[in-house]
Amino acid sequence: MLINENAIAEILVTKGKTLFDAPTDIVKFTSDERANRLLNNLDEYPHAFVLACVMDRQIKAEAAWLIPYRFATILDGFNFSTVERLAIEDIRVLMKNLHRFPEKMSWNFFEATSTIRNRYGGNAAEIWADRPSSAKVVYEFLQFRGVGPKIATMAANILARELKVPFSDYFSIDISVDVHVRRVFVRLGLVNNNASIEEITYKARSLHPEFPGLMDFPAWEIGRNWCKPKQPICQECYMRDVCHFNNV
Repeated sequence: MLINENAIAEILVTKGKTLFDAPTDIVKFTSDERANRLLNNLDEYPHAFVLACVMDRQIKAEAAWLIPYRFATILDGFNFSTVERLAIEDIRVLMKNLHRFPEKMSWNFFEATSTIRNRYGGNAAEIWADRPSSAKVVYEFLQFRGVGPKIATMAANILARELKVPFSDYFSIDISVDVHVRRVFVRLGLVNNNASIEEITYKARSLHPEFPGLMDFPAWEIGRNWCKPKQPICQECYMRDVCHFNNV
């Protein structure tokens, strides 16, 4: 099958743009509506969103995004003035049984609160205030201990795509390459089996340079729901007519 990259990109971008243009709605980061309300409240608790991003490593996403709410239930609130007073010993106690790597993540949480206090005057919303460039937002997330390009671009993408935070541009919001996105890009024929994260990232940039991250959620959704590692459900996938894997 001859790969039509433009046709593939058009479908992925169209799906991503549908989500981007959708009306504002509460983002379901977890199955707990109370946690979701905390994480979506960027006006009062922007640090909850940032700290959840910092926690989102090496465990299931929902467990990571629940951590700020778990803290809040014990602390009887999650105002930044309460969070910033926590000593590392307090955080270690609170983090116990919440993360696969409680010691490392306790320090990441502690350092993140210090960064929010010292770099943004205690207001994490300064990271995305005043229609910043996408590069600036990604750069700011990279200032947090333990946050690399994958988490930084994921955070910027969620802010723009789902929380409807206005940016001046979207050039630097890349796809966040995980196992689902990788599998889908390989099976669609966009990259080879051994492609590095950088190669996949740059392929997405080449296909839609003005906002490569628009393809992130559709690729992830396809991988999660239909493009299974074994026994993929190709007949239900909306990419089936242009997919190399389904047409070889």
